[in-house]
Amino acid sequence: MQKYLIRNIQIVNEGSIQAMDVLIAGERIEKIAPSIGNETGAVELNGEGKYLLPGAIDDQVHFREPGLTHKANIYTESKAAVAGGVTSFMEMPNTVPPTLTHELLEQKYSIGAATSLANYSFFMGTSNTNVDEVLRVNDRKKDICGVKIFMGSSTGNLLVDNYLTIDRIFRDSEVLIATHCEEESIIKANLERLKAEKAVLEPSDHPIIRDEEACFESSFKAVQLAKRHGTRLHILHISTERELQLFTNMLPLKDKRITAEVCVHHLHFTSDDYARLGNKIKCNPAIKAPHNREALWAALLDDRLDIIATDHAPHTWEEKEEPYEKAHAGLPLVQHSMLLMLDYYQQGKIGLETIARKMSHAVADCFQIRDRGYIREGYFADLVIVDLDQSTTVDKANIHYKCGWSPLEGTTLRAAISHTFVSGHLVYEKGGFNESIKGKRLTFDR
Repeated sequence: MQKYLIRNIQIVNEGSIQAMDVLIAGERIEKIAPSIGNETGAVELNGEGKYLLPGAIDDQVHFREPGLTHKANIYTESKAAVAGGVTSFMEMPNTVPPTLTHELLEQKYSIGAATSLANYSFFMGTSNTNVDEVLRVNDRKKDICGVKIFMGSSTGNLLVDNYLTIDRIFRDSEVLIATHCEEESIIKANLERLKAEKAVLEPSDHPIIRDEEACFESSFKAVQLAKRHGTRLHILHISTERELQLFTNMLPLKDKRITAEVCVHHLHFTSDDYARLGNKIKCNPAIKAPHNREALWAALLDDRLDIIATDHAPHTWEEKEEPYEKAHAGLPLVQHSMLLMLDYYQQGKIGLETIARKMSHAVADCFQIRDRGYIREGYFADLVIVDLDQSTTVDKANIHYKCGWSPLEGTTLRAAISHTFVSGHLVYEKGGFNESIKGKRLTFDR
């Protein structure tokens, strides 16, 4: 592999920003120093005025392969990811067929190895009837990111609503359990009530149907189960102020048994945006009233919320154009998550060091990812060069998602991704891609 020497760049890492040189040799970072001498055969990059961040690790994406490739596939969405500075992803099991066996899980890993431009891992899926298969992950702690439980509406048979099933998985799983928490009975009751009141439902009804109570009750149950069994629990896409009382900032992340993430769309949009964007921002859990967004920001910055992710979930434009009740829930975000957070940095909302921590360091620590998530000598060179003097306007012409649209279209974000390295390979440079080397399977120190 090519050697690279990045000179005089501002490194954003582990709570500080320092001007340094960085030498990449093979897949890893060989040296970090204030000044590195000439290296024979190394391609030199001038980092003057730019910033080097660890590549973002997105712990929640839906890349739709296999079975739903009319929406997306691992190749197209990983391409969008690296263009946006996301160098690793963890993908969810609600594909067709759902990933409910280890054989199906390994088929996805094979697709990743052949086509993914980013590093990858895949969650083991759960149903009411595959507990024994799920618990085989205990013998594979080092090569599977975790177990996913849908404790709320999902596709196919991925909704797990049998208490005995959930209890056994929480009791016996030795790897991280990630949960989608919404209480199905509350959602159904809200839907029936609204249908009795209105002839036609609209996108603005979505946060009324999938309301704060539905989220809190399900998250509360998951936390209680985890506390009972000492489970390593990670609750995905927190969307309400009320849920925040379930999490603590009194412990360092390494000591937490219960962690939580927030997604960029819940930090950016509110229910006020349904009037403008309609089904484009229909997602589960729903984007809710503005006071929730402000509370989520506060909890992110004071460390009650540990991770920033996307829940990237592309659908075709035709699927989003359906009437509200038929329109598919989910939105594509993985290409623009880091850029969106960098724009919030420009607004003074969040520090660069916090972006690196919440999108890289904390994800690596939470999932115990081996040798990634930090800019350290000996670690894999998953790196992103950011230019804060440039801007990026989200437009159909530069969107790499297979679905071809974004809820952020027309938005100008005050930052640009200049270069993205994945395991030492310069896969993205100023709009161009080098696809000659694929990403690697994530491994875990467990």
